[in-house]
Amino acid sequence: MAMNKSTKALAGAGLFAAIVAVGAVGFGVVRTLADDPSSQGTTDRQAEVARKGAQVMPFDLESTTHVFTDTDTGGREVVTANDPADSQQIELIRSHLKEIVSQFSQGDFSGPTATHGDAMPGLAELKAGYDRVEFIYEELPDGAAITYKTSDPVMVSVLHTWFAAQRSDHGAHQ
Repeated sequence: MAMNKSTKALAGAGLFAAIVAVGAVGFGVVRTLADDPSSQGTTDRQAEVARKGAQVMPFDLESTTHVFTDTDTGGREVVTANDPADSQQIELIRSHLKEIVSQFSQGDFSGPTATHGDAMPGLAELKAGYDRVEFIYEELPDGAAITYKTSDPVMVSVLHTWFAAQRSDHGAHQ
């Protein structure tokens, strides 16, 4: 396919977005075509994470949406029921996120380790620096959220790296 100036500019912009996403230096969710679940099938890694996640997360991944958004002070994880009337999924989401906040506040990241493995980008650094991050639970009408807040720029970068890995691993379940 021949590339004109506009096509080359778009290709360059896409490459830049991919570099920013990999480097986790931007503020906000950076998505590329590779991140768009509708543009590709589930990878083997995503299928493995979904299988392991079902053993850790009590809510149904197919009935919920899990979103990880970078912020300038860390990030925000939101889990909602796809059906706002699904009180069972909403309660499972809330109880799980409350438990996660309690565990993370004590440096216990056994859930993400069991789901994503020890080599998950950002996880070792998050375990080591958890005491520099505030984990804030919030109830939402259709689920719950955790805000990850820190004034430490190193931990902000760690959270962005960890969130990028979460987005990649969860694929269509976000």
